[in-house]
Amino acid sequence: MESFTCIVEEEQVNKRLDVFLAQQRPELSRSHIQNLIEAGDVKVNDKPTKSNYKIRLADQIALVIPPPVTLDVLPQEIPLDIMYEDKHVVVINKPRGMVVHPAAGNYDGTMVNALLDHCDDLSGINGVMRPGIVHRIDKDTSGVIMVAKSDQAHLSLAKQIKARTVTRKYIALVHGRIPEERGIIDAPIARHSVDRKKMTVDVLRGKEAITKFRILERFAEYTLVEARLKTGRTHQIRVHMAYIGYPVVGDPKYGPKKRHFDLRGQFLHAQVLGFNHPNTGEYLEFTAPLPKLLEGILELLRKRA
Repeated sequence: MESFTCIVEEEQVNKRLDVFLAQQRPELSRSHIQNLIEAGDVKVNDKPTKSNYKIRLADQIALVIPPPVTLDVLPQEIPLDIMYEDKHVVVINKPRGMVVHPAAGNYDGTMVNALLDHCDDLSGINGVMRPGIVHRIDKDTSGVIMVAKSDQAHLSLAKQIKARTVTRKYIALVHGRIPEERGIIDAPIARHSVDRKKMTVDVLRGKEAITKFRILERFAEYTLVEARLKTGRTHQIRVHMAYIGYPVVGDPKYGPKKRHFDLRGQFLHAQVLGFNHPNTGEYLEFTAPLPKLLEGILELLRKRA
């Protein structure tokens, strides 16, 4: 078990507790620190507090980092479509229907289970349930995702995401015909106040969320768009497209309940991912082809037209 204590100095006053600790301990991700705070492993003046606590002059802050938990996520021999791999990072084309990491209701068959069988080395920054996971894409969203194989790589990739220098382009089929050729959706997103499994646009409580889109193709009742993320909030594209009146096809959470094209899950594909290599600094960009199922829907719409 590791411990860390410090006293707040004048130039540090009014910072959020989680932000302050992330600056003091840069080897720990902010999400990891927030989990430690929530678990009561961080105390201010001998009392537990919240991540958004604004620290005060002479506050005594104590952080306890528990020893690593025995990994109970089992390796599983599951095929992975690996687009790139070296000792620092692995880039995967994730199929529709695969959960990225174990969680309630999905403790096996995930991408992490497959990675543990494939790799001997994954970043431990995000804990035992999410080793190497720097960012996520939804279960029913296919496409490119990057995974860190060392803590150094994890910190570098996470900083790039925070600095908004990572290229992330998605392909989505949405309901309705969008008249504009391109647009920007700037609408803050927060967790839904009633349905905690949903996100929603919320000007008062939401975090900044920006999606740029352009039209690729129009059909009688649908539009194919390329959406580019400037931020990366949970369900961002799905929430934003529904917010402007064009929900993603196959997404009953934010769009019509009726199933279209017998599609189980949203028509959303992470097509392009680009980032600077965490060791060399070289810019790398990867493009994943649209899955055959989704390409078949487009061919059907083209024939109807």
